[in-house]
Amino acid sequence: MSHSAAPFTSSPATDDPVTLERREGPWGEVVLRQRGARYEIIANGCFLMDTSDGRSERLLVRAALEELDTREDPRLLIGGLGVGFSLAEAAAEPRWGGITVVEREPAILDWHRTGPLSRLSADALADPRTALVEADLVAYVREAAADGGRFDALCLDIDNGPEWTVTDDNSSLYSPTGLAACREALIPGGVLAVWSAQPSSAFERSLANAGFCRVRTDEIPVVRGVPDVVHFAARPA
Repeated sequence: MSHSAAPFTSSPATDDPVTLERREGPWGEVVLRQRGARYEIIANGCFLMDTSDGRSERLLVRAALEELDTREDPRLLIGGLGVGFSLAEAAAEPRWGGITVVEREPAILDWHRTGPLSRLSADALADPRTALVEADLVAYVREAAADGGRFDALCLDIDNGPEWTVTDDNSSLYSPTGLAACREALIPGGVLAVWSAQPSSAFERSLANAGFCRVRTDEIPVVRGVPDVVHFAARPA
């Protein structure tokens, strides 16, 4: 893996984007930019996320916990660290018994551990319930499924949606076999939540066909454009 990086800088005075680091990772180029006080992550030229809002990423975790009702010390898997909103939401909730975050990009892990994003995630990373795992989410979920179910909730945010993946190989996560692995990685009654930049009735049907129940889609209004959505489904008890 090649690695070329610009040094981390302080917040620029204008809203013009400043590249803090550009790195060639296992799945292509990832870039951390700063625009005023906001950080942005770009992958292979595709905008992924920034630190301007985070409502939908937080809802991803909050609503999954609500679906679990009164279950004690539930175990959560977060797929994709991103800018850390989902992790921060989980770490702020004492009900979670364990929080595993799977992130495949070494650069993003570094930006949270020792780079500019550490100011956003330091408390959550210091939480003894938090474990960061550097791995491909698709492979990790299949391993969890083979073990017979490890988690009470899977909150996945690695793409712009099931129909708009960051890399082609991510599409297998939303295939019948991938969704079956997600189901089996959950304990009975466990919840799957998938973030998306747009709704997908086809994905809802795929969830139902994969053996999930309580399938629904929640919309989260954004400042501009169509609402973000979170797809929810549960493994039958």
